[in-house]
Amino acid sequence: MSLYVDVFPRRKVLVVRLAGELDHHTSSEVRERLESELDKGIYRDLVFNLSDLTFMDSSGLGVILGRYRQISQLGGNMMLCSVRPSIHRLFELSGMFKILALHEDEQSALLACGVAS
Repeated sequence: MSLYVDVFPRRKVLVVRLAGELDHHTSSEVRERLESELDKGIYRDLVFNLSDLTFMDSSGLGVILGRYRQISQLGGNMMLCSVRPSIHRLFELSGMFKILALHEDEQSALLACGVAS
């Protein structure tokens, strides 16, 4: 399966919706696309909506961690939302929830960023 990446702004928040599989075949595409968006310097926070992400491996974790580092260096925050149980378990085992906020859905993540829709 492939990966679908939907990236759009909500004020100063970059929202990223991933659908499909984030693995060693697709991670470089996501990394490059998000780096170029964040390099614009117009986003304060980053929200990953993973409701339609069906698989992720360590390469995918690397992409997520790299974007956390990138947005942190810009002084912003990164949040995850709508994480499926299998992906949730991977984040749990990797210890990523120690540094990343998890929200039930995209709306609550955006509210935590100060964006009301």
